[in-house]
Amino acid sequence: MSISKYLLAASPLALLGHSALAAGCDVSASTGDARLSAASTQDGLMLEWTGSGNQKLRLALAGVGAEGDRPVIRSLDLWQDGWQTVIRNAEPTFSVKTGLRRMSNQQMQPLRELGVPIDQAVLDKYRWEPFWDAPLDMHKPGERSRFGGNPPPAAGVPGTDQTGLPRDKAEVAEATARFVPMACVARREGSRITVDLAGVKMGAFEGKLRFTIYAGSHLIRQEILATTSRKWLAYKFTAGLRMAKEPDAAVAWRDNGGNWQADRFASAADTTEVPLVARNRVAAYQQGYGALAFFPEPHKFFWAREVAINMGYQWIAKGDGQIGFGIRQNDTEDDSEDPANWALYNARPGTVQRMPMFLLPTLGNGRDAVANALRFTRDDTYKPLPGYKVLNHHYHTDLAERVLAHGTPDVRIPDLVAMKATGINIVSLVDSVMFTAPGAGGPPRRAQADPVDLINAAFAGAAAQSDDGFLVWPNQEVFGSPLGGHTDLLFAHKVLWRKPSDPAPKAGVTDKVYQIASATDLTDMAKAEGIMFTMPHPRTKGSTGFPDAMKDRDYFLDPQFAGVGLRWGMGLDGSEERLCEFRCWPLMDDMSNWMSAKKLPLKRSISISEVRHMGPGDDVYGSQPVTYIKMDRLPKFGDFSTIITALKADSSFWTTGEVLLRDVRLARDGKVIRIAADVEWTFPLEFVEVVYGDGQKTYTKRINADDQVAESKFTFTTDIPAKGVKWVRVGAWDIASNGAVGQPVAF
Repeated sequence: MSISKYLLAASPLALLGHSALAAGCDVSASTGDARLSAASTQDGLMLEWTGSGNQKLRLALAGVGAEGDRPVIRSLDLWQDGWQTVIRNAEPTFSVKTGLRRMSNQQMQPLRELGVPIDQAVLDKYRWEPFWDAPLDMHKPGERSRFGGNPPPAAGVPGTDQTGLPRDKAEVAEATARFVPMACVARREGSRITVDLAGVKMGAFEGKLRFTIYAGSHLIRQEILATTSRKWLAYKFTAGLRMAKEPDAAVAWRDNGGNWQADRFASAADTTEVPLVARNRVAAYQQGYGALAFFPEPHKFFWAREVAINMGYQWIAKGDGQIGFGIRQNDTEDDSEDPANWALYNARPGTVQRMPMFLLPTLGNGRDAVANALRFTRDDTYKPLPGYKVLNHHYHTDLAERVLAHGTPDVRIPDLVAMKATGINIVSLVDSVMFTAPGAGGPPRRAQADPVDLINAAFAGAAAQSDDGFLVWPNQEVFGSPLGGHTDLLFAHKVLWRKPSDPAPKAGVTDKVYQIASATDLTDMAKAEGIMFTMPHPRTKGSTGFPDAMKDRDYFLDPQFAGVGLRWGMGLDGSEERLCEFRCWPLMDDMSNWMSAKKLPLKRSISISEVRHMGPGDDVYGSQPVTYIKMDRLPKFGDFSTIITALKADSSFWTTGEVLLRDVRLARDGKVIRIAADVEWTFPLEFVEVVYGDGQKTYTKRINADDQVAESKFTFTTDIPAKGVKWVRVGAWDIASNGAVGQPVAF
């Protein structure tokens, strides 16, 4: 596609009416904060505000074209001895590519083992939450898949509206944003102003274009907010800007190796949209004395994958005197991986889907702009907090198999190099154990080495990779667990065990080897050896239907079964204010009600990765949350009991990294429970919430934080009625759906 054709196709061309901007924007609700202002101009709207370091900025919006119906950034300027222009006459551009969501075989297998028929009602309940789905993949079943039993059933689901594979080309559609401006409204909300331009049509979506500016920050959010009425819609989006080429225009970024690269839009012959593989998901346009970083939300932009390979999340386009740049997602997974795993976003009918791109202007060059943008993710690292250690769990590194393959525990593991660079102190690796329960179906289990050899190799390899500030904790994930779903085993120390189908222990093995054939065997071993159980990816993947199906079983009610492993992405919805809003946090609250109703210890959440192999240059930070646990110093390798104790306490918190719950204090005071939460954040904070329950129902009190500025901290205080409350948890979420969630506390 030629660049001129691309830019025209990607332009939000209006079909009807006069520009709402040119006709004047309603600014009556934008007053009340001296740091921000919105004023109508002859052809649009002028926003002015005080950014970080008290620097002045202004953003001029206008309508262009024969009808004045194409929104344009007339100019974006920063004040330094006069107004310095960063961009001018830049048109917002958005596009979507949509497909059809399907429920996967991986989800159906555990339900069938529970005797649950896969009918329309069950399909409707679980269809939004797959890991193994790829709505844009047109391969025939098994054509390239290495995990043939996991994707959606090739024959479809009889008696339901889920059709089979391969997918019909008619399921996939592409559309670019068209603007039919109906109204322009500027509104102040706390320390920010939003400008809404209603009248966007984009394929199956209808909605509005929004710009948001933030007092105390240079940050600008350009996004489409839209809804669809179509059932089972999955999608990805592209966002950007296009404009005339300035003589000294360029885009700067760092490649995966950390080396600076630049494209100066010099080749008119190169007329295609070019993906940029930019480290940290950030690139910057530069011209004159200014630069503009452009980047997606650091976590919500990414659905769950097997790997964290950087697929190129920025794009540039050039030719015929025009240039463009923005953010993107690929149509497919990396060629080294299974194409059947590329799930896209969900768009539940009637929900407001948000498709944002962040812009950050800087007086300086592209490198300066990128550095300023990385302040929002602390350079993709986790901030040390006194009295805490940073932990993450459930990395599929196959440590034991790699040690056995190399014949030495001193093998270099690139995964650990990448994890250590983020500031993680404790890395919990899981080796996969295939435990096929009686009657279990699904894909064939792969052959494994002797289980005793695997455990010994994992502990030897982990010891060799650990040091005084970085502890590698070898654990296991049991597939087809006798407890139901998948079970993670988090070891207090080395424990040897085997299944009846495994080879007998080799001669010379003198340590005790447990024989595990049932749920009772597994729980007895856990109690005897201090092993902590958690369930990874609950209510999806191989744990679909769980832990609900076991909530009344003795082993789930036992404190040894400490909780669940949570991360977003298996059912990522573009409408979420909180990552994993539909699956994770409702489950945590359900479990708190289950347990408090029985007057038993509450279950905990632990962050999980789910990523298999990775290395330096992969997007480790963007693909995972972490857990901060209360711990002054790391334990010596081999005795992990203090980590388990810390994870079972109510003082740890789950976080994406940008938001930190430095301390939470809860106290009953007569008829109320008083709450104080010390919160720190980078992106502007959206809200703090207190969630509580009475053993049956869950309630939420939301504290808006839109009066707070970016890169700050504050102690939020509130109270809730004490009557009937049996548990309370606190969470805090920012404008990019990044957040921190504390453990539930019993009352």
